Amino acid sequence: MTTKQFDTATRLAHSGRTTHAHYGFVNTPVYRGSTVLFEDTKQLKSRNAKYIYGRKGTPTTNSLSDLVTELEGGTGTILAPSGLGAITISLLAFLEAGDHVLITDSVYRPTRHFADEMLTKLGVEIEYYDPLIGAGISNLLRENTRILYLEAPGSQTMEMQDIPALVKAAKAHDGARDIYTIIDNTWATSIFFKALDFGVDITLQAGTKYMGGHSDIMLGAATANERAWPLLNKHNSALGMCAGTEEAYLGLRGLRTMELRLKQHMASGLELAVWLEQRPEIAEVMHVGLPSNPGYEIWKRDFKGSSGLFSVILNPVSEDCVAAFLDELTLFGLGYSWGGFESLAIPFDPSTYRSISEWKDKGPALRFHIGLENSADLIADLEAGFRKLAECRDGTA
Repeated sequence: MTTKQFDTATRLAHSGRTTHAHYGFVNTPVYRGSTVLFEDTKQLKSRNAKYIYGRKGTPTTNSLSDLVTELEGGTGTILAPSGLGAITISLLAFLEAGDHVLITDSVYRPTRHFADEMLTKLGVEIEYYDPLIGAGISNLLRENTRILYLEAPGSQTMEMQDIPALVKAAKAHDGARDIYTIIDNTWATSIFFKALDFGVDITLQAGTKYMGGHSDIMLGAATANERAWPLLNKHNSALGMCAGTEEAYLGLRGLRTMELRLKQHMASGLELAVWLEQRPEIAEVMHVGLPSNPGYEIWKRDFKGSSGLFSVILNPVSEDCVAAFLDELTLFGLGYSWGGFESLAIPFDPSTYRSISEWKDKGPALRFHIGLENSADLIADLEAGFRKLAECRDGTA
């Protein structure tokens, strides 16, 4: 049965299922294994069986990659042991010594680390650009530019990139080599932003986040269009990276409810963002779904929704008082990652890892992930934290 004609909710429920091959069970089971046996020597030598070796795919991993490919509207999807794994595979698949790569300055910090520490060792030149540059990216494109790397909104600081303008510039550039555009689309997922429909060549997701949805897996996915798929698929095989079948199974399970969860994350996230915008302790709420946000019009034009991740800038206060606020929270866990059912909060300082777009805000920055808890309970938790912050600030603690 093909499900391409159905709504996303229906496709999430039905795609990537091969019930006829599993005795009628709804879910593709977990296939644990490395060795696959062939029917005879002819089949062994031809290597044309559907499954050859565990690293090259199982019914479990293929069910997940098929579902993700269909949701993204792509040609194929590779799975990786983590979101960063999907990022590194995608970059390595297209780059060679002498290439030039443009990466948004608001990129996920581990991506920056990989580019600076590993790609440069391979003779690849890395250049960061202002995430708000838009069509001005044309001025940075060179004869040897190979990759234009996007992320929207930006990691932690939530800048909204003009993706159509960036992609148009890359396609119009007449250089010595084709330019491929890659986007980290973990924040929006394919539910709220279908990057390939906007001309992007490869869209990435950390399945660890909203795809899994329960903070219990490490998983990554990279989906390519027809132009990019042959190289991505070829070099992924050469690198020997693969996702585990247990993780793929949990990714499949998470995808079945992802749209429902994302809608709740969006609703609660916007509710708390509006509430925080009114607080005297807050200098700025960096949520692209707020009309006051500089990226709001681009987000409204291109995206179908927002997730539960956003940041705030506090009015100037000491680190000790920020710690007092965070330590008082009981429903917001202090931990990295996001996308699970639980709410999280972390402090951050992007001034130490920006190279082009200077971070000028003087107040402390916090990133929130709004989970699936009752929003009134989350607000009460934040109120308790703000009371503790005030006691620290006023010296009454």
